[in-house]
Amino acid sequence: MDKDFAAPITRRTFAATGLVAGFTLATGPLNAATIVTDAKGLDAGEVSIPVSDGKIPGYRAKPSGKSNLPIILVVQEVFGVHEHIRDICRRLAHRGYYAIAPSLYARQGDPGKYDMQHLKDLFNDIVAKVPDAEVMTDLDSAVAFASGDGADTARLGIVGFCWGGRIVWLYAAHNQHVKAGVSFYGALRAPATVSPLRPKYPLDLVAEINAPVLAFYGGQDKGIKVADIEEMKAAMRDAGKNDCKFELFPDAQHGFFADYRPSYNEKDAKQAWREWLAWMKKNGVA
Repeated sequence: MDKDFAAPITRRTFAATGLVAGFTLATGPLNAATIVTDAKGLDAGEVSIPVSDGKIPGYRAKPSGKSNLPIILVVQEVFGVHEHIRDICRRLAHRGYYAIAPSLYARQGDPGKYDMQHLKDLFNDIVAKVPDAEVMTDLDSAVAFASGDGADTARLGIVGFCWGGRIVWLYAAHNQHVKAGVSFYGALRAPATVSPLRPKYPLDLVAEINAPVLAFYGGQDKGIKVADIEEMKAAMRDAGKNDCKFELFPDAQHGFFADYRPSYNEKDAKQAWREWLAWMKKNGVA
C-alpha cells in the first residue's frame, strides 16, 4: 500500500448510517431516459462493511447462489451512493460480477439532503472533509468484505464516476492487486490550493499507478481541460505505462454516463459501457 495514503484513522461517530434514499436531489428532476435495472436473479441490497473505526453502509449486488465471482468496486459520484450508483451495481451483477459500492461519506454526513440550491453546502459540509487516506482504507475494507462473502479478490476491478473517477486513479496507485480500473471524468490535476486531506492527484502519481486504467472524458466538460488529459497521456507514456487508454467523446459533457441527469449522452454512454466491460475482461476481471 502507498505511504501517501497510510495516515492513521481515529475512531469517531458516524454521521450517516444508511445510503442516500432514492436519487440525489442535487441535479434536479429525473431525466426521462433514467435506467432502472431490476434485481431479479440477484442478491442485492444494503450491507454493513466493517472498517478501521466502525462500520459504514454500502450496496452490494451479485448473482444469486454463485460464489468466487470477480469483484468490481463502484466508487460513487460526488452525490454519494444514491439510486443511480446502486443501479450500476445491479447492471454489473447481471453481467456476473460481485459489485460493491461503499458509502465513502458515512463519517461526514448524508449527501442526499442537499438539493440544487445547496450544492456549495454539500461540498463545504461533506466533500471537502473526506480524506483520501480514509477513502483508500474504506475501499480496502470493501474488498475484504467481498472476500469474506465468497468473491475472488484475485480478479479485482474498480470503476468510479466524477469524484470517484479521480479515486480510481488513486486506488490503482494504492492497491497493487487491482487488475483494471475504469475512470469516468475524474480530475487529473491538483487545484491551485491543495487540501492536506487530498494531497495528490493522478498527475502526481503516474509512476505509482499499478493497473491499466481506461479513462473516459467529455469534450464539452467545462471542469476538466483537454490539455490535462493530454498531459496525463504523455506522462503515462513517458513512465512506460502503455497499458492505459484515454477515450475523449467530443460532444459529451461531464456526467455523460449519468442517465438520470440532463447531461446524459445515450450514444456515448452505451459505447463506454461496452468498452468498460471489454476492458475488464481483457485485463482479467471476468
